[in-house]
Amino acid sequence: MRSTVALQRLLCVAGLALAQFLYAQAVDSGELSNGLYRNAVVGFTYKLPYGWVDRTEDMRQNPNESGQASGKTSAAKAYVLLAAFERPPEAAGNTINSAVIIAAENVSSYPGLKTAAQYFGPFNELTAAQGFNVLNEPYEFPVDAKPIVREDFKKPRSSLTMYQSTLAMLQRGYVLSFTFIGGSDDEVTALIEGLSFNAPKPAAKSHPQPPPK
Repeated sequence: MRSTVALQRLLCVAGLALAQFLYAQAVDSGELSNGLYRNAVVGFTYKLPYGWVDRTEDMRQNPNESGQASGKTSAAKAYVLLAAFERPPEAAGNTINSAVIIAAENVSSYPGLKTAAQYFGPFNELTAAQGFNVLNEPYEFPVDAKPIVREDFKKPRSSLTMYQSTLAMLQRGYVLSFTFIGGSDDEVTALIEGLSFNAPKPAAKSHPQPPPK
């Protein structure tokens, strides 16, 4: 019996590794250098805040390593392009450990998915299961003229509140998700400012506001 369970676990790990390998071949993993992540194939960059910790490889091997990111179901479905944290996820702290998680999922994983807004249907089931409440339903949030949809969440954590905004877009047969986590709405907004789609940015960047409730 034990040998059967061990074999099942081995096959599961092997299956996840194969899925990650196939995604890596189909999706450009990009590169992180001097705090700047570049993905030339998809066509975007992300500037990390100074001193942040890169945990991309760790998240690819163990998607639950952070204990925070709510947007990922399993390594078999999502390929992590970038996972970075204000401090190591295992390090204790008295503040929300801010994070940026960028991932790609094959559109075929979501039968009938035609728009980025539809992605938030199954996504919301995951966030709700992890204790997140919706602040703003999906709304258009173009970044450098790219058609992107955004949804905002919050989650109580003891005496603190975790804020999360996830942006999603369809690109080359994949759903690209950009998840930003912080201790306040202003902090999340500042994190989003690091995302660029290779277009000149205005001096004062502004975005559409969520629709009134």
